[in-house]
Amino acid sequence: MGLQWIAYCTSESGRNEIYVRPFPDVNRERRQVSTKGGSSPRWSPDGRELLYLNGDSVMAVAVQTEPTFSLGPPKTLFSGMHAVTSVVSGIPWDVHPDGKRFLMIKPPDPADDESAEVIPRKINIILNWFEELKERVPVY
Repeated sequence: MGLQWIAYCTSESGRNEIYVRPFPDVNRERRQVSTKGGSSPRWSPDGRELLYLNGDSVMAVAVQTEPTFSLGPPKTLFSGMHAVTSVVSGIPWDVHPDGKRFLMIKPPDPADDESAEVIPRKINIILNWFEELKERVPVY
């Protein structure tokens, strides 16, 4: 098995940027991925792209690992209103295993509630919902 790569965000240059390093030999080299800032990197499910947030945009960088490691230029995949890491602590987004859909935290719309804070207050997670549905809606 060849080298694996770790993607991470650091502000050591003065602003958040995305970098990759080989694993397990992390001191061998370091490559900068983002060019105008970035945070919260995610690998695409097939490992051919590195995705990251830059403001309200999701950026994509083509990645080639064989025969040598190379990066394409960052491209805007899409932009929209979603919570960015400066507003929400933790990981505000992820990529679906199909690589075509994304889960993102959307800040509340101040027009809907004048007292709404920028940070989401509550997330409801329903476990075993299919079992509950079977109990409530019997099949004949």
